Amino acid sequence: MKRGKKYVDTLKKFDKTVQYDTADAIKLVKENATAKFDETIEVHIRTGCDGRHAEQQIRGAVVLPHGTGKTVKVLVFAKGTKIDEAQAAGADFVGGEELIPRIQNEGWLDFDVVVATPDMMGVVGRLGRILGPKGLMPNPKAGTVTMDVTKAVNDIKAGKIEYRLDKTNIIHVPIGKASFTEEQLADNFQTLMDAIIKARPSALKGQYLRSVVMTSTMGPGVKLNTARFA
Repeated sequence: MKRGKKYVDTLKKFDKTVQYDTADAIKLVKENATAKFDETIEVHIRTGCDGRHAEQQIRGAVVLPHGTGKTVKVLVFAKGTKIDEAQAAGADFVGGEELIPRIQNEGWLDFDVVVATPDMMGVVGRLGRILGPKGLMPNPKAGTVTMDVTKAVNDIKAGKIEYRLDKTNIIHVPIGKASFTEEQLADNFQTLMDAIIKARPSALKGQYLRSVVMTSTMGPGVKLNTARFA
């Protein structure tokens, strides 16, 4: 892949073979986020897990203390009093069966997170082929299948992110924006890593964290020293 001049120049500012401490990595990533928009700071964690085995799957959620810097649109599937509860909590869209054709036939996907009460999962399950591949399917482990829709919506709006293994056993998550302070990014990163370490599958033998890379949307990746997370 041919890289732009700015990207190539950025690579000269640090050693790609070195594993940096968190503070140094954050400083480098912020310095390298030179796009004309507020770039997202992302973390990519390569694990030693084999996601083909259920007992080595990783999926969960954590509330970042400083949020992600992104305004998140929440859709809640509910009925009865839970509709009012979801609306009062600040959900962007709330509904039930009537939303199915809108998503299935009209391709409506103007939301970032889907929450559902357990009694609505029979309805939501019909959207599995659409929501599943996009990572939008509600899941109890992520706290998005719950009767406590107020807490679910509040947590998501406050900066709750979901983490899960992709097909190559890597976890990709945002931890903030380039406009965040180094301290805010460090707090968010530490909160994420604490959750990931806690989520280590007991069935896993050998090394858990193979590599941790931090990057901005348009910038190169900076490797972090994984020894301190062992």
